[in-house]
Amino acid sequence: MNLLKIIIMKSVLFFLTALALVSCENTDPSETVTKKKSDGVQHPTWSEQAVIYEVNIRQHTPEGTFKAFQEKLPEIKELGAKILWIMPVQPIGEKNRKGGLGSYYSIKDYTAVNPEFGTLEDFRALVDTAHAMGFKILLDWVGNHSAWDNVWIEKHPDWYTHDREGNIVPPVEDWSDVADLNYDNKELRVAMQEAMKWWVTETDIDGYRCDVAYMVPMDFWNQTRKILDSIKPVFMLAEAEGPDFHKYAFDMTYGWELHHLMNKIAKGEAPVDTLEDYSAKSDTLYSASALRMYFTSNHDENSWNGTVYERMGVNHKNFFVLSATLENGMPLIYGGQEWGLSKSLSFFEKDTINGSDTALFNFYKSIVTLKNTHPALHNGEDQGVMQQLHSQVPSVYAFKRIKNGRELFVAINFDREEVTFPVEGLSSEGSWSDALTGSEMKKPADNNLKIPANDYLLIDITTKE
Repeated sequence: MNLLKIIIMKSVLFFLTALALVSCENTDPSETVTKKKSDGVQHPTWSEQAVIYEVNIRQHTPEGTFKAFQEKLPEIKELGAKILWIMPVQPIGEKNRKGGLGSYYSIKDYTAVNPEFGTLEDFRALVDTAHAMGFKILLDWVGNHSAWDNVWIEKHPDWYTHDREGNIVPPVEDWSDVADLNYDNKELRVAMQEAMKWWVTETDIDGYRCDVAYMVPMDFWNQTRKILDSIKPVFMLAEAEGPDFHKYAFDMTYGWELHHLMNKIAKGEAPVDTLEDYSAKSDTLYSASALRMYFTSNHDENSWNGTVYERMGVNHKNFFVLSATLENGMPLIYGGQEWGLSKSLSFFEKDTINGSDTALFNFYKSIVTLKNTHPALHNGEDQGVMQQLHSQVPSVYAFKRIKNGRELFVAINFDREEVTFPVEGLSSEGSWSDALTGSEMKKPADNNLKIPANDYLLIDITTKE
């Protein structure tokens, strides 16, 4: 394997995108599509109705340690998140390091802990405490590359990608602080799998978020999933997008396309009704069991592309509601969003999140609670059917999720002015209530609902059977 690896991977992604566009063109968004049969991955039952929370240990607390973060668990428990994705915790390489502290994704030793965060025993205590509180733990795994001073470079240089002159190279020119691993080497594959097994057996984590999973051969992930599942049922999140990742290896993939579409809508670069096209296309590409991680922010978006306020403006809450209510979706909260994180955190330095602003906490808590409890928002094969409701108002995207005599009506207004939305396709019989507060509602006599500027309606309808 050589530098052609990157070109090949990009070609695969281009093909998947082209396939998606073709599917979109041939789909009528008004149709309720029957989902394809499930893929081979068996999700742990705890993942089928959950919210994921990304933890940046370095920045989450002033101390930047496992012990300090452990003290924050009750607050995250109150928020309602169930899955904690913890960014890499291994020692960071010093050779070719970027910035003063370096990148979490430059791994010096795969089976050790960064002393800046604490000890291995501290990490075990964090996992044990989180488990006792009902959380599940995913460790961020960097399988595509290592630090330049990782012991493997000296002992096993053939485990790395070389250029024509025999020099080890980075996977991408700009990633100068890491060296590209060569998965043509079977010994490397075994060593990487052994390291992944080590964290499951030694710390009892519940799975992995796999960094740039699309740059590592799929057959490696397929085999690794089987190996890990033989130890305990794990949950695997791929930093990748495409239906093939769901067949044998991964429970969930990134919803990059939706994320970029949300940014464009927020900036006025795409009409709201393109959300209908996206949803219809996703329905044709992904099986009923394929979980998609939808997000308004994460560590990459925040540090490199701006805060939710800079990218999504006054509609940032609307887009999180969308992330939590679309079919197949599991919403992500990047640690600090619930505190109104309003700055782009430095990636290579200490830059503590300000945890004093609690203005948004109840908003996120209410949407997370809805995701966790409403039967129509269950993921997996028995998820609630999604039916799009064509809006006569260009700024409104509306749909309903249906399951077992319950309908969740979602209407989101992306306009800066209040709009009147004509209600169509909702059950006239049965009881209506505010899905967040439980307060009783009545269907309007004039068949119109008012939606405030840059706001949303979530109505729970219990139909008569």
